[in-house]
Parts: sequence; structure tokens; C-alpha cells
Amino acid sequence: MRPPRFWQAREGRAGALLAPLGAAYGLVVARRAACPGWRAPVPVICCGNATLGGAGKTVLALDLLARLAGMGRRPHALLRGYGGSVRGPHRVAAADTFRDVGDEALLLARVAPTWVGADRAASARAAVAEGADVLVMDDGLQNPGLQKTASLLVIDGGAGFGNGRIFPAGPLREPVANAARRCRAAVLIGEDETGAARMLPAALAVLRARMAFGPEVAALAGREAVAFAGIGRPEKFFGMLRAAGVRLGGAVPFPDHHAFTEAELGRLAARGWPLVTTAKDAVRLPASFRERVAVATVGLAWAEEARVTALLGEVLVSLTSP
Repeated sequence: MRPPRFWQAREGRAGALLAPLGAAYGLVVARRAACPGWRAPVPVICCGNATLGGAGKTVLALDLLARLAGMGRRPHALLRGYGGSVRGPHRVAAADTFRDVGDEALLLARVAPTWVGADRAASARAAVAEGADVLVMDDGLQNPGLQKTASLLVIDGGAGFGNGRIFPAGPLREPVANAARRCRAAVLIGEDETGAARMLPAALAVLRARMAFGPEVAALAGREAVAFAGIGRPEKFFGMLRAAGVRLGGAVPFPDHHAFTEAELGRLAARGWPLVTTAKDAVRLPASFRERVAVATVGLAWAEEARVTALLGEVLVSLTSP
């Protein structure tokens, strides 16, 4: 599913007409989020957002997992496993595919032990039993099953909070103020094109970062290629490639979490240019195309990296707190 256009429009009849449904949805989310959850014996860091769809949660989770491991910790990742069939709690194994555990889980499992399951508390218990001393949640800000030591509100600078309305009138899962109230800091990824930071409480710390490609994209600079992506905002990926000097002979969006077929990719390859996609999309490629598509990895480049390190240090203090 692609988000409807009116989700980004401040004015419009569709959003206004659906606003009462959005208000009801917001009340349900608020009541659910207020329920007490299980308190793990280790710190829990949640990378969440206030909107539906991608905002950069998985990229942030990957960054934090690598940092925590570099600090000598034993982090494990927790997520629902959207798009997978496994209910969990299940530790992602080498034999798992995106159809089993979802695409994000496969990416996280490359960096740290990763657990999928609808019951976050059950996954947390299993992770702690296997040696985790800090847990990083990819999504789950509105999920009450597990108490968070620190939640980070992830914001896509290009999309912001859309039209500011709650689903189905807009992209919000809950009012921005409610989500921000439960967070230690916000992480704003990319330029703040919509003024999203102005909607946050003045007291909430805002950590700024931008997406940065890995070294493999340099090989495509100055060349023509066909890019494709089935992520929350494919146009963001295409724009990054153009900014990196890749001349796109085609930019083809697919629905988020799309399972690519040989026929679809064959039609793209028939254009005669190299194919390039994201790391998240690459785990959903058919076997016959895995060696034929360039994979553009991304990470976060922080404006003030020391602030991220300091925040993690504060959270980790709870390892020895009574």
C-alpha cells in the first residue's frame, strides 16, 4: 500500500472528513500505551515513531546495536517481524527468510542477535535468558508489553508528521505530543523540510542525523542505472542516488515490503542498465537476481555524535541501578 496523497496535505476534505475516526483511533492507542508492561532486568531502548510507515527506525536500531557492541555490551534486537509468518518469540537463524521473519529482522540479525515476536515481553525474556544485557527495539513505541528505559522518537525530515492528523485521516498513530511525552529524545533524520521540530515539546532533546551511503555507491557515480525500491519512501532513496552522482535511467517504486518476482526484475533488467536497490529490498530478491543487483547500504551520519554516546551512557547506567 502507498500512503494516500492527502496524508501530506494540510488542507483537504478527505482528512477533515476522516478526522472523527482518527480521534477514536488515537484514544484507543492512548489507552493501550498507558497499560503497564513487564520491566526487564536490563535497559530497553526503543526506536519508535509517531507515524505509520518508514521513518528510519531500522537504520537507527542498526546504528545503536553496533555502538553498544563497540562499548563492550551484549545487545539483542527485538521487533515484531512485520511481513513474516513466525509469531515468536523466535531468534532469527541463518536459514530464515523474509517470509519467515520479515525483511528488517534479517538486516538486524547481521549486527546482533535478533528476536521476532508479537509479544515483546516474551521476546525480551528469551533474549535476557540468552545473555542480552541491553535490548534495542525496532518499533514498538505504542506497544505496552515491555517497559522502555529510553524511547527515541524517529522523524523523517522529508515527510515529518504529514498533515498532522491521526490515521485514517493522516499518517499519525497518535498525537505527536503524546508520543513525545514518552520519549527521552527525538532523532530527526535529514533536513526538517516540514517544520516537524516545531511540533515537539521545547524540553525534548533533538538529535540530528542524515542518511549516508556505504562505499559501494561510489562505483555507480557517473554511470547510468535503474533504481527500484519497495520501502516506505522510495523517492527518498532515488533522490539520494541522484545526489551521489548516479544517473538514473529509471526509478521504479514498489509497495513497502514488496516480494519481487523474476518477471518484474527481468523487465527492469531489459532496459540494459545496472540495477540498484536498498539493503532492505535486497533480502527480498529472488535467488536468480541476488548477484545481478547492486545493493546500496545506508547508515547514519550524526551532526553531534558525542550526544548519542552520552545518551547511551546514561541509559546503560541502569545496568547497575537498583
